Amino acid sequence: MTDTRQRTSPWRFNRDQRALVLGSLLNSMAFFAALPFAALYLADRTELPAAGIGGVVGGIPLIAACGGLLSGMVADRLGAVQLMRWGLLLNVAVYSALALADAPAAIVALFLALGVARTLVEPSMKKLLSLSDTGDGRLFRVRYITLCMGAIVGPAVGGVLFHTGPTAFFLAPAAFFALYLAVMVVRGGELARLETSTGGGGRVPWTSALRDRRLMAAIGAGAVVFLIMAQMDTSIPLHMKGYYGGGTEYLFASLLVVNAALALLVQPPVIWLSERLPRGPLVALGCVFFAVAFGCVWLGTTHVALLYVAIVFWTLGEAILLPLPDIAVHSLASDDRKGTYFGLSELRYLGFFVGPILGGALLDSSAPVYFAFMAAAVFLCLPLLRGASR
Repeated sequence: MTDTRQRTSPWRFNRDQRALVLGSLLNSMAFFAALPFAALYLADRTELPAAGIGGVVGGIPLIAACGGLLSGMVADRLGAVQLMRWGLLLNVAVYSALALADAPAAIVALFLALGVARTLVEPSMKKLLSLSDTGDGRLFRVRYITLCMGAIVGPAVGGVLFHTGPTAFFLAPAAFFALYLAVMVVRGGELARLETSTGGGGRVPWTSALRDRRLMAAIGAGAVVFLIMAQMDTSIPLHMKGYYGGGTEYLFASLLVVNAALALLVQPPVIWLSERLPRGPLVALGCVFFAVAFGCVWLGTTHVALLYVAIVFWTLGEAILLPLPDIAVHSLASDDRKGTYFGLSELRYLGFFVGPILGGALLDSSAPVYFAFMAAAVFLCLPLLRGASR
């Protein structure tokens, strides 16, 4: 009776789940308030070429990817809550320093320090979400919805503050992370009981995680999805800047807000499709949506309305593909190794590192080659997500 009630009432949460969902929302608002504008900020404040800017922006998830396994192991051994508190405090400090930094070298170093902060927070947050979940991965779909809600508020805040100066622009995400830290201080004691009640803190099985082929397939699929999605943070706005100049920030911010709003609206049909379509056709449909979106962005340089058409297809592809790797990892990991599995799954962020560099290099070389390559690359998700679900 209890399981049936949870399925028919997907928006009812207990106290622990409410705290984690609120924290996830604050985290996404902080992320989208600044990092989607990082490429444009670096273009204004440094002399880096497109590939160099992509390297800095991609370096943030690279650091998170490389440190994820260690962070996940520490979360399994010592506890996720304390690790998250340190990571959130570091986020507050780095964004506050960016508000004051003028030297290009200092700006680059501080952006890269955000990768260290992320690796302390992300695996631990996902471990707690998984431990508090009812077993069906519901909270990871809710987390995607909080990402969408944050992507509505964040770009709106960032787009308004971008031209007011770095102080206001970077203090906004610092404030969001400070609120998240306050949640973890107030509710951390009760959240820590999730780990003790499920038998966490045992031997860290990282070697067996590396031998889990389904986990490796899930990580590979996530890396491809992130490589594709990284284009919206770097190469696509840089491509738009060449055609729309100083108005790019406002146009780009409006596209992100439309993306986030549509992502909320398409959740019911996407969930309906996911319950009725086999995994293969569902993934193929998501890949087709992304491919069409890249074509529309390319044509959008002459017809701005096509950029908004592209966002519709981009949102549908994102809504289908983005939650699937996390749901796969959640189903694969036992309670004593959730930190390690989610930490190792941070290797997916290599896609966010490779994506901006590869996208910037291809864009500098030839725009048609760039768009054709990205439209084809997304179809690598098909064999990988099939392998993760076996």
